[in-house]
Parts: sequence; C-alpha cells; structure tokens
Amino acid sequence: MPQRSPRRPSASSAAPRPPRIGLALAGGGPLGAIYEVGALCALEESIEGLDITQCEGFIGVSAGGIIAACLANGLTPRELVAGFIENSSAPPDHFDPRVLLHPHWREIRSRLRRLPKLLGEAAWRVLVERRSLLGAIELLGQALPSGFLTSDPLAAQLKAMFSLPGRSDDFRQLRRRLLLVASDLDSGEAVAFGTPGWDHVPISRAVQASAALPGLYPPVLIDGRYLVDGALKKTMHGSLLLDQGIDLLFMLNPLVPYQVSPKERQLRAKPGIPKLVEGGLPVVLSQMLRSLIHSRLELGMRNYTHSHPGTDIVFFEPDHRDGELFLANTFSYRHRRELAEHAYQSTRADLLRRAPTLASQLAKHGLRLDMEHLLDPTRRLLDAWDTPSRSPAERALLKLDEILTLLEARAQQAAEAMEAEDNWAAEAA
Repeated sequence: MPQRSPRRPSASSAAPRPPRIGLALAGGGPLGAIYEVGALCALEESIEGLDITQCEGFIGVSAGGIIAACLANGLTPRELVAGFIENSSAPPDHFDPRVLLHPHWREIRSRLRRLPKLLGEAAWRVLVERRSLLGAIELLGQALPSGFLTSDPLAAQLKAMFSLPGRSDDFRQLRRRLLLVASDLDSGEAVAFGTPGWDHVPISRAVQASAALPGLYPPVLIDGRYLVDGALKKTMHGSLLLDQGIDLLFMLNPLVPYQVSPKERQLRAKPGIPKLVEGGLPVVLSQMLRSLIHSRLELGMRNYTHSHPGTDIVFFEPDHRDGELFLANTFSYRHRRELAEHAYQSTRADLLRRAPTLASQLAKHGLRLDMEHLLDPTRRLLDAWDTPSRSPAERALLKLDEILTLLEARAQQAAEAMEAEDNWAAEAA
C-alpha cells in the first residue's frame, strides 16, 4: 500500500507572522529627548506585548536620533532614564546634557581672524564705491561662526556608549533597522544614514550630523557634504520607515506650539499678567519654530494615511496647552526629573483617554492596553516625592493633580463609550 506524502500545512494553519512594529522619533533638543524617554516608558509599561527594543525599525531626527540609536543598540527606556535623567548609570552611559554646551573656540577664532579684512572691504564698499550700508553689514556676517557650540563631545560620548560589548557604532552590525536623517546644507536634500550608500558612516557621527541645529552647531562634513539638522527638510521623515513594510508605527513628536486657552487669554489681557511676548526673543522664536515644524508635521501625517493605508499609525505629542513643557529648563537636574515624570504621567493619561480607539487598533497587532496599570494612580517613573526642594504640601498637591488627571481621562473615556453605545442603539432602532 503506497504511503501518503505528509500534508503540508495550509496558509491558514501556519503560524501568524509577528507584527512588524516601527518607532519614529522627532527632534526637540534636550527637552525633546527627556519627553521621549518618559513617554516611551509609559508606552512600554502600559501596552502588553510591546518591547520597544524589539521594534523592527527605528527612525530618528536630531535629538530623536540620539534616543533611536540607543534603543537600536538594545538600551531599554528604563536604562535611558538611568543614563539621561537620573545619571545613575556608570560611564559612558552616564549622559550629562552639558556635553551639548561646549563652545566651538576653533570656529570662533577662525571667524574672528577674518574680521579685520572684512571690515576693510565693508568700509571700501561704503566710502569709495558708495554701496549701501546694508550690503556692508551683510558682508560682515561672514565673521559670525557657523555654530557657536561644538557637537564633537556628543559624538565622542555616543561612540564610547556604542563601543561597549553587545552594542555597535556600525549600522550594518545592528540587529534592528536604524535610520537617522540629516539635511544637505547646500541642496536641502534629506540624507538617510543607515540606507545603502550611507550605512558606512559611524552611528555616532550620523547622530552628530542629524542634530547639528544651524546657528548652534556647525554643519558636519561627511563624504564631501555639509550636513545639518534633519528637521530642515521634514519634521519626522516617517515615510522612510513606512516604506519598509511596517504594520504598526508609533510616532512621538515632543515639540508643539503653546496654545493659550480662552480662559488664560482673558487673564493675560489684564494688566500685570505675563504674556508670551514678554519672554523676549527666545520665547517668540521658540513659538514660531514650533508652529512651523508642527504645521509641516500635520501635512506629513495626512500624506501618510493616503500613501500607506495598510499601516496603523499611533501618534503621541504633548498637550498644546502644557506650559510646563514649553517653558522648561532642561539643564537643571531637578527639572529633568520633573519633566520626565510629567511626560510619563501625561502619556499614561493620553492612553487612557484614547483607550476605546486604541484598544481595537492595537489588538490587530497582538497588543493590549493594561487598564489596571493605567488606572493605578500610584504608578510613577521616578521617586520624586523625596525631592528636598518640595514641601510636603507641594508633594501632596502634585500627587492629587496626577490622580485628578487620571480620573478626568477615565471620565472622558466613559463618556465616549456611552456616546458610542447610544449611537449604536439609535442605528439599531
């Protein structure tokens, strides 16, 4: 009797392919990195089945590139808290934001040496050639440094971090896909490190280029091209990762324009109440930059829904009315801890508010919201209540505020569920 050949498992009986999850992180300086670390901890601890370090791919721009490079190297969000927020990690994982504040003396001296010659040329143009004074002033602009700070210490710190056993400073040696985006200063073209032709550049050097904010840091010369902050072209560059066939993409944007509520607008109209304009040029420029960046992001998000309809995109950013993040001092150790905790708690509240929509969206990819975790008002990122700078009354008020925030999110969730149930009943009738 002939033997039967073994049955091949049908496509329906085969084990389902695990979801391909991606993570996109926008820039935002030290503040953006702190927000993203706190928010990532909230996401990983509130979504069952989500392991941030096991994402299929990461893409980062500017400060988001620092976090993305660390995650792709296997550092967990909690380890980033220890290294970036609490500074409790051993060197070189101990990251001090002051590494970003080293003056670029070589560039400054080089420009100053040009000043006498430029002054002579400017005087000649005005006094002899009778050209406009504005033209002479523009000529003197060449004496200004292309960046007042140097990012070389940042690159050195990251190189040391990624040289530890189990990590790599080479895109080609990583187990997970990593993309870091910079912009060509001369053409405005986006350069995606980690893609063929650009994956030979060390990760630490790519981060340095992606975070070279014009005016603060000089362009980074790589392969004959001067490269600057990746946000010069786009805010997120999420399409580079979406094109890899990602099923679910988490996107974090830490920079949003501050939106004054109607109640605050009425208060600020009264004499003696400070207004944004009273913050001077830094606050005005910050609000303008945030508005420009965010408008581009909104346009990109709309394009993603049309260009990649098969990918679920879950987007997180701070509340636009959140003045604590807008006016934060990120170089203060105490404020770094408070801001990270604030990002952690606000992301948990956001998850709770959006639970009815997110639950079904995440379930398609084998993920589930941990409602017990989200409803627990005692959950914290850091043990901040022992901070000496806070009185017992202040600590009690802060804790009460967190509990009220969670309760408000829970009430909004219940109201949305009731509204959905009423709509269903009306349609059924």
